[in-house]
Amino acid sequence: MTEQPVDEAAKLSWGLKQSFRAYVEGAGGAIETGEGAQRSADGSFTFPAAPGEGLKLGVDGKPEGVGRFVGEVRCEAHGGMLKVFLADPSVEVGPAGAIVAVADTRARDRRVELAQLDLAAATIADDGEWVIPAKLSRDGWQVLGDHYPPSTPLDPVRLKLAPR
Repeated sequence: MTEQPVDEAAKLSWGLKQSFRAYVEGAGGAIETGEGAQRSADGSFTFPAAPGEGLKLGVDGKPEGVGRFVGEVRCEAHGGMLKVFLADPSVEVGPAGAIVAVADTRARDRRVELAQLDLAAATIADDGEWVIPAKLSRDGWQVLGDHYPPSTPLDPVRLKLAPR
């Protein structure tokens, strides 16, 4: 079976939480990306789309389905006392709402809901990119080392859908 190429038109851009990034780097720590993820000039992370169908626009004009993206982000500070690992995010839109899920171990053997998305409050930028407010989920607070309580506002998710 031949692997499909990564769709360069679709991408997920997300800074996670600007104050968290500032804290890690301000404490002398490091934030690194790999496996396809890149750091943008504004400090956010860009993940290219994984092969496959991905998200599409529903009859209501909003994204639906599951969009999978590739790459990893590693944050470390305080001599390794603070370690956060996020990999291969997905945006999952279903009847119960929209979330961002990530693998939170290097083995990528476990996925956790990191953020809840507010599609009702989403806007569309001039370039067609969806800008979706996000808040930390109940399970996501553990991923960030329990530094923020559930429902803490996060950086908005920026989602570029592939043309169909």
